[in-house]
Amino acid sequence: MDINRIDQIVDEYKGAKSAIIQILLDIENENRWLPEDVIKRISERLDVPLVQVRHIATFYKAFHLNPRGRHIISVCMGTACNVRGSQRILDKITDILGIRSGQITEDQKFSLDTVNCLGCCAMGPVMTIDVEYHGKLSTSMIGELLGSYD
Repeated sequence: MDINRIDQIVDEYKGAKSAIIQILLDIENENRWLPEDVIKRISERLDVPLVQVRHIATFYKAFHLNPRGRHIISVCMGTACNVRGSQRILDKITDILGIRSGQITEDQKFSLDTVNCLGCCAMGPVMTIDVEYHGKLSTSMIGELLGSYD
């Protein structure tokens, strides 16, 4: 991420230390992850110890310290989805993309994660791609679904 863009985001919050979480969220939303040089720059600009910024970035699940794909896949592994076949869905995605949960495809198109619940148990098995929910999934649907994302 460009240093000028980081500074711009910090400036939007007038360099307020109290806005550190929101600054990190804005950068995460735009960049999809928080590289170490970004964390260092935020520390410098806000005059907050680097260890404190790192602690916040590692404490909250919303932040990622490793590159993420352009499209984020989250497969629900909660009880309702699991009994309806979410493991088979996850296995199919793994077969097609060649990655496991927590990894990113070589072309950086997709990241794959599992979650404990997406809050829509009646739609199980369910997954999200970015912010779009896909429910009542079968393994035969996965290839076409993934192919619809560029």
